[in-house]
Amino acid sequence: MYSLSLLILALAAGATAAPAIAIQPTPTRTFTYSGSLLGPTGLQGYDPDLPFSKENTVIPENEIVFAPGQKDDKIGAPLDFSNIPTPQPIRGTKGNSDPGPKQPEIDRTHPDILAPPQSDHGDVPQLNWPMDLSHVKLGLNNAGWSRQQNLKVLPAATQFAGVDMRLGPGAYREMHWHTSGEWAYIIKGSARIGAVNEEQQTFYDDVTEGDVWFFPPGVPHYIQGLENGTEFLLVFDDGNFSEDETFLVSEMFARTPTEVWSKEIDLPPQAFNDLPPAELFIFNGTEPPKNLSEQNITGAAGSIPKEFSYSYHWSQQEPLKVDGGSVKILDTNTFPIASDFSTALVTVKPGAIREVHWHPSSDEWSYFIQGKGRMSVYVAPASARTFDFNPGDVGYVPKSCSHYVENTGTEDLIFLEVLKQKKFTDISAGQWLGLTPPQVLKDTLHLSDKSIAHLSKQKPLVVQGGVLSSSAA
Repeated sequence: MYSLSLLILALAAGATAAPAIAIQPTPTRTFTYSGSLLGPTGLQGYDPDLPFSKENTVIPENEIVFAPGQKDDKIGAPLDFSNIPTPQPIRGTKGNSDPGPKQPEIDRTHPDILAPPQSDHGDVPQLNWPMDLSHVKLGLNNAGWSRQQNLKVLPAATQFAGVDMRLGPGAYREMHWHTSGEWAYIIKGSARIGAVNEEQQTFYDDVTEGDVWFFPPGVPHYIQGLENGTEFLLVFDDGNFSEDETFLVSEMFARTPTEVWSKEIDLPPQAFNDLPPAELFIFNGTEPPKNLSEQNITGAAGSIPKEFSYSYHWSQQEPLKVDGGSVKILDTNTFPIASDFSTALVTVKPGAIREVHWHPSSDEWSYFIQGKGRMSVYVAPASARTFDFNPGDVGYVPKSCSHYVENTGTEDLIFLEVLKQKKFTDISAGQWLGLTPPQVLKDTLHLSDKSIAHLSKQKPLVVQGGVLSSSAA
């Protein structure tokens, strides 16, 4: 009995004893601090005894390298900063030097942002996005890549999004479909495309540089680079579109029970043991046969009729040639399946302009393929902003806003204008003036009789003109 009491007391003492203190390891990494995160409250407000910077921020004019015509410009002429070491935000008598920090390489490619023409005014949203600034998603085993523009990087582009995609020889953009329509233009190389529609009809074609395809929303398809690889542009009729929200065949298999696939395809479960562990996105495949007919699979419903074809060999269409360049149009007149897309491929010679115009029924999404240009966009009632464009840039113009595109380089400027409508339409500012009674123009714009007589009743599309001197009055 006595020993039992001692045991109970011992257990009670153990239950109330303080826990053992863990031995803390001595840190092997330390940091040294000096100073303070916060300053004294006495630094608030005026104090004549505080030190004052005596650094001279003035850059003497004789040390500034100006672009030709920059100091004397009165008409908003293009400025060429390509050979200027440190371009400055000065145009005519406006602006001042910038002592920095700055990135001259950006200023050289965007002169109208740094030194805007006198006509720029008010607040216009950003309407230019270089695809070179878009995050690149890399494909497997060096098979290719993609990058995109959507509302996240260009908030004004509410109606369209774009994807620039590269596939190496034999590489696939895996079998997939979208909730938006996919309009595509091949920039370089060639590709094989295949699809199946709701009528169980199949479609296959080989497309090359300058050709177009369109897949309606929900239509499953694939794209494969041919022997020389390909780069192409995808345009979607939804500014919120994201390439990362694409329906993928690899993910469809992964997210559906194997038991279901076993019943669906009538195969034992082990037949699916080697399915991809994750999305394929872009991956290398077997080089396709040169003869398309060897892959032209059809079922009882046959192939999609030619009049509803998903491709258009736009590369074979000759453009309308004018003095300043050329234009060719693709819309439902010749490519009816792309019912919400109408497009112009525009070539502008050096010094010429895609005339001042606007689109009454659609926003415009542009993609610059070659050359250098600038575009001023007028937004009612009194705002305008000028943007510079280089190859790979996206432009955007809201509906009914007047604009032009001027070739500011030494080679042809080539770009796409994409509209969200069945027929490609625009209003020509020059033609409008030519079709307006002379007295109305005299009363409104104070033009002389001689100037009014020079106006044309025709739509010029692209206007040829020499590069005017910036010092012209």
